[in-house]
Amino acid sequence: MRCLIHRTLENPPMPRLSLRFALTLALCASLAAPLAALAADPAPVTLPSSVDAAALDAVIAGNWRNPVNTARDKYRHPKETLQFFGVRPNQSLIEITPGAGWYTEILAPLLRQKGHYFGIIEDPDSVKPSARSETDDLNNQYEAKLAMRPDLYALTQVRSIDPGAPVLGPAGSADIVLTFRNVHNWVMGNRQAAMFKAIYAVLKPGGILGVTDHRANPGPATDGMKGYLTEQQVIDYATAAGFKLDARSEINANPKDTKDWPKGVWTLPPTLALGDATKAKYLAIGESDRMTLRFVKPK
Repeated sequence: MRCLIHRTLENPPMPRLSLRFALTLALCASLAAPLAALAADPAPVTLPSSVDAAALDAVIAGNWRNPVNTARDKYRHPKETLQFFGVRPNQSLIEITPGAGWYTEILAPLLRQKGHYFGIIEDPDSVKPSARSETDDLNNQYEAKLAMRPDLYALTQVRSIDPGAPVLGPAGSADIVLTFRNVHNWVMGNRQAAMFKAIYAVLKPGGILGVTDHRANPGPATDGMKGYLTEQQVIDYATAAGFKLDARSEINANPKDTKDWPKGVWTLPPTLALGDATKAKYLAIGESDRMTLRFVKPK
């Protein structure tokens, strides 16, 4: 695991090499103290019956959020989803492959004062050559977002992992791990077992794993190539790693999604893979039907 801590950058976004240099000046050694403190007390997690709605409301309404991102709130239901997962401002929270930072805009400010937010990105040197450029571009977008608002993101810690042999942090150090629409990518790369095992290892006893992903109709497990997975196969992956299914929710369901699209889930927004000719049709359907699952690591 390559460990990076995001530092306060007072200048506008820098070119890629300078930004990556700034982020890598403080490697794992710079994280030793806070990470050791997290790992030193692996006390079981006890979640409250209700989550601080006011704190969530404040960050979801933040004027720093990209308008393109806020337009998707009606599909992604961030308040209800994070409440269902039990997110609190004082947690140590890991988000796996946050993409360009859709949920980072909410989670990092929420946890900035009392908690710890860790974003897990893939090390471009460890992915297949065919995926190197895409991984680099996505990481650069994410790091540029962090650099633009040090007042919000200076304490964000970025961990770079080998997705084939992931280590997400010190064992028993996290209260909660979240992953949004990533499990199908793990299945496509045949690394789901390694990822769920790594998540289990990094969580404290009683810790929570929150998962959303595109939901296939009930039936045989899929290969993820269309973007859809069955709920049962995701549950099977998690329980095989030691997790217990704690609850499931229909927060992110979409009954209009018939899941038989010519280009899989990417036919629907936000990708709209078929282009402008059919844009209105698929915008009327909306984003995919999604499972929302909460797992717990037994105490």
